[in-house]
Amino acid sequence: MELDVKIDNDSLLIPINNPFSLDLEITVKQIEGFASSKGIELHDLNIKGLIPKMIRGIAGCEQGCPSDAKSLTTRGFKGFDLEYVEGGILTAKAEPVNGRTLYLKMFPDF
Repeated sequence: MELDVKIDNDSLLIPINNPFSLDLEITVKQIEGFASSKGIELHDLNIKGLIPKMIRGIAGCEQGCPSDAKSLTTRGFKGFDLEYVEGGILTAKAEPVNGRTLYLKMFPDF
């Protein structure tokens, strides 16, 4: 899996080699560091809660793919606009500071 984090025209690509044993702390610190370098503070956004849900939405298809991803987008997640894109891709968009957009896009391995 891969997580693409975008702010304006800049992007940070985070590989997720094993979604079932992700070091969430390191991943969140990478995202926060990238956002901070672009002048965005993510204090009000629960990135740490969102990332595992996005992973389970793609990799944890207990009820058959893509039902979990679509279910996540239906339930939503506070502070983010979620969308399922054909091919098993999940996106999350938030405007944390001054109208600048933080965009997360998670790609499956298949």
